[in-house]
Amino acid sequence: MTPNVLLYNLFAILGVCQARTWEFPHTLGSQTPLLGGLGTDDVDIEYGSQFHGLTTYANIPYVNCFSDEAIGAAKYDIAILGAPFDTGVTARPGGRYGPRAIRAASQRIYADAAWSVYTGKNSLKSWAAVVDCGDVPLTYLDNNYALAQLTKGHKVTSSREAASGNYSVTPRILTLGGDHTTTLPALRSTYEHWGPVSVIHFDSHLDTWDPKVLGGGISDYAGLNHGTFLHIAHEEGLIRNTSIHAGIRAPLARPKGDITNDERCGFARLTARDLDRFGISGIISRIRERVTGPVYISVDIDVLDPAFAPATGTPEPGGWSTREFLSILDGLAGLPVVGADVVEVAPAYDTRGETTALAATEVVWSLLGLMIDTPVKSLADEDLEE
Repeated sequence: MTPNVLLYNLFAILGVCQARTWEFPHTLGSQTPLLGGLGTDDVDIEYGSQFHGLTTYANIPYVNCFSDEAIGAAKYDIAILGAPFDTGVTARPGGRYGPRAIRAASQRIYADAAWSVYTGKNSLKSWAAVVDCGDVPLTYLDNNYALAQLTKGHKVTSSREAASGNYSVTPRILTLGGDHTTTLPALRSTYEHWGPVSVIHFDSHLDTWDPKVLGGGISDYAGLNHGTFLHIAHEEGLIRNTSIHAGIRAPLARPKGDITNDERCGFARLTARDLDRFGISGIISRIRERVTGPVYISVDIDVLDPAFAPATGTPEPGGWSTREFLSILDGLAGLPVVGADVVEVAPAYDTRGETTALAATEVVWSLLGLMIDTPVKSLADEDLEE
């Protein structure tokens, strides 16, 4: 290559570089203002991002449901309620931080971009007004008092007038736990508005242990815990004899006595390995065939295998995957779900990627969808129709 050709090529390259420099959108020798020419009056700080304001579940509105003065004229059909209680556990504590972990993990969900790729539905663009009531203030020094506070929180929240009275005058509650003891106040609340319910209990443990077997041998105070609450709910007449466990795999304290007592409390059982025998559709059909009347769904996150939900109080290997479980939940569409909860998320044991909290967020989202898909008339609605 001759020197003239080399020089020609060099000038050609420099010309391209110079041309590209002149294509920048600013005048040579000046800089575009950081606001791009906008004044502060031209920008919006109320909308435009899900990462703003208070941290609520799925960025839904916050309403103080517990105070007559603070709630004002606000109404709702479904309330997210936090139950930061974890002093009823028999293993690892930390569930009191579960509600905030679930809310934090849900920040990627917001109303304008929450359409399901599976169903085409959006729970935040429906007939229902959904709010986050925050956490019920609970003492951490006295279980009896704390559970009385939680019971009152449920009572006050569920007793307000619903926003969409043509569907039901009674709002429903979806609880973020907290250890599983917190389900007992929720069942007391649903009983007041819908009567006894069939409980669909997703868990690796039975949780129908007789208090004399788990805790009650020490004191009556210790007899109410996250492993006995369903036994107590049965004794109080809160649940029907058409309830069912699903995902069971944990050891028993008494090989025959625990099963006998469980059946006396009105429960049938599907083990974790029944998924291998019957498949997802088989699990769904057996649950649907079992339950009658109004339904309450309680989810202990340890129904999932620790690979998918390590951050829980009593993890048990051999559970379901997140995808399998979400498919089972979605298969329950059409059931009259009057209340639900997701419990036993203990974020101190979670991965850096918040594996458990993210799974719990999706479970809450599925439960919310079930509740919105099927409005349920309460006893108060029936009285109004008479």
